[in-house]
Amino acid sequence: MPQAMPSGVGYIYVVSAALFILSLKWMNSPATSRRGVFAGEIGMLLAIAGTFLAFNVHNWTWIAAAFFIGTAAGIPIAYIMPMTAVPQRTALSHACGALAAALVGTAEFYQRQPHAAAELRGFVMVALIIETLLGFLTFTGSLMAMGKLQEVLPQRPITYRNQNFVNFTLFGIAVALAVRLALVPTDTFLFPIFAVLALLFGVLLIIPIGGADMPTVIAILNSYAGLSACAMGFAMDNKLLIIAGALDGSSGLILSIIMCRAMNRSFLNVLFGAFGQIQTRAGHVEKRPVRTATAEEAASILEAAGSVIIVPGYGLAVAHAQHKLRELSDSLSRRGVDVKFAIHPVAGRMPGHMNVLLAEADVPYDRLFEMDEINSEFAQCDVALVIGANDVTNPAARNDKTSPIYGMPILEVDKARTVMVIKRSMSPGFAGIDNELYYMDKTLMLFGDAKAFVTEILKELPARVGA
Repeated sequence: MPQAMPSGVGYIYVVSAALFILSLKWMNSPATSRRGVFAGEIGMLLAIAGTFLAFNVHNWTWIAAAFFIGTAAGIPIAYIMPMTAVPQRTALSHACGALAAALVGTAEFYQRQPHAAAELRGFVMVALIIETLLGFLTFTGSLMAMGKLQEVLPQRPITYRNQNFVNFTLFGIAVALAVRLALVPTDTFLFPIFAVLALLFGVLLIIPIGGADMPTVIAILNSYAGLSACAMGFAMDNKLLIIAGALDGSSGLILSIIMCRAMNRSFLNVLFGAFGQIQTRAGHVEKRPVRTATAEEAASILEAAGSVIIVPGYGLAVAHAQHKLRELSDSLSRRGVDVKFAIHPVAGRMPGHMNVLLAEADVPYDRLFEMDEINSEFAQCDVALVIGANDVTNPAARNDKTSPIYGMPILEVDKARTVMVIKRSMSPGFAGIDNELYYMDKTLMLFGDAKAFVTEILKELPARVGA
């Protein structure tokens, strides 16, 4: 139940909201991202403290229990989950946040029932409906996205006949129930049906989407979770929740748009397309010749280069090779080689995945360059070293109009004088198609685990310095 707020709490909320805004601002750059994280954490701490001061809290036992349970679950997840699982962890966080908003909306609905006709009228009931609808569908949708990223669920799109018709029919029924609840909030028996439909719609929304689009889906679900929290703020008359939810929802939406542009995708394609199905030709990969090189040969080429651009991808995360890659970068720099890192917006499995990996290894921020900044330099680059990046370096996106990734902006590594690719095998990436880069005359395939192969290159470099 909303109640009058002490005047001092308003100032706390203003400071908290300002810190949330600054957090988003500072997280735009790797150089200030740590500051942004700390600002967000302090803002949330102030928001919680202000809420305790604003409301006459009686059930401290339940709050303390929830705090310790959440801490006991959150700390191990943060420390135990590898960097390769950051997208899954993000999806799980969205699921928990969305479920919390949906449960709060459900509690508000039933708590106000004795006076529902007066308290759940008009705008407040509409806000509760939006809060619970988005919260429940984001909860199940995020769990499905996590399952696909973790490969517990099939990476391919799961489709069936008249799928969109079924989805829209269920959504239409949910909307009809929502309208009925808004008009007659005392019809409590309709609310569980509405909640179940929202949960089911979250599942059906994600299963037809392929694994290649999961990073964009996570961003969209993040937006939904933020909008759910914003609606909760309106329902509970909490201005800070409105601000925080609006920031989360709008930033998630903007990120989704940026990622869709980076992948040459539209929202409709992402939500209802069948992108990500395996489209390689059986047996064809093995018949196409590729050039290979040893660690010794790779070290010789890198040592003789004047400029090297390193392109990290998901394979780097899988191999935990970021620290060895930093050593290689430093070793080449000491030899006078100009080393830069090229970051594609959707490299890895979520936005900023590569930035986080390289920051963990203390790679200087001034060596990191976004795709638009670095693409013009590949033509003058001596060596492009690709580590685990697949679809984001595929020239088919630029040259093959029949390719499912045609039109997707890529890192133009194929324009470098020499291309070296560290990869375990010739298996395709998330999009499920062959990378034409691997079959070019200028490309050398360095087969093996990225961490082990970079380590071997490092062993060869000191021997050459002393020669």
